[in-house]
Amino acid sequence: MNSTLTNQQESPSAVPDKDVSGAAPPSLPAYQGVSAAHIHIVTNAELAEKAQQTLLAADVLGFDTESRPTFVKGQNSGGPHLIQLATDDQVFLFPVIDSAYLAPAKAALEASHILKVGFGLGDDQSRLRARLGMHPAQILDLARAMRERKGSDMGAKTAAARFLGMTLQKSKKTSTSNWSLAPLTERQIRYAADDAHVALLTYRRWLAQKK
Repeated sequence: MNSTLTNQQESPSAVPDKDVSGAAPPSLPAYQGVSAAHIHIVTNAELAEKAQQTLLAADVLGFDTESRPTFVKGQNSGGPHLIQLATDDQVFLFPVIDSAYLAPAKAALEASHILKVGFGLGDDQSRLRARLGMHPAQILDLARAMRERKGSDMGAKTAAARFLGMTLQKSKKTSTSNWSLAPLTERQIRYAADDAHVALLTYRRWLAQKK
């Protein structure tokens, strides 16, 4: 996800949080995501090995990226700055600044036997190819796949409300924070983990309902 801001306000062309379908009803319980103990920031060889084994054993992964915001339309953010991949019970965050430990993310994203699902993934894929030479395969953009009418993409918040009966918190302040800085804040970690994890869970529920 990348946000473009002008004079500290949203550009008309920007779609923060990849959700253009409206917020979930406030009466729904909050989406909790995975526990903090199951969110792994891959910055060493041990975690890279764990990520490699866990991700490549999955059938489907939740997928997203984060980039620092830009303040002029057309400006290059230099992203992605963070790659997020989620299984049903674990999330792996790959800070791009630690390029030595990106191999598991590349292997999982390029694996043809693993489906990767997320919301609004067009820019994510192009940035991965351009900056990191990663060529994601088997990608399903849920924003389009879950459309109920042409031209109206399904956002993560709406999908969480509809398929999980939960409210996904999407803080604009966090989404437009500087993702290129290290270390990530606790709010950034939770936000990034939830983005990837909720995509996987809503996909599974949506697929079950379709069947």
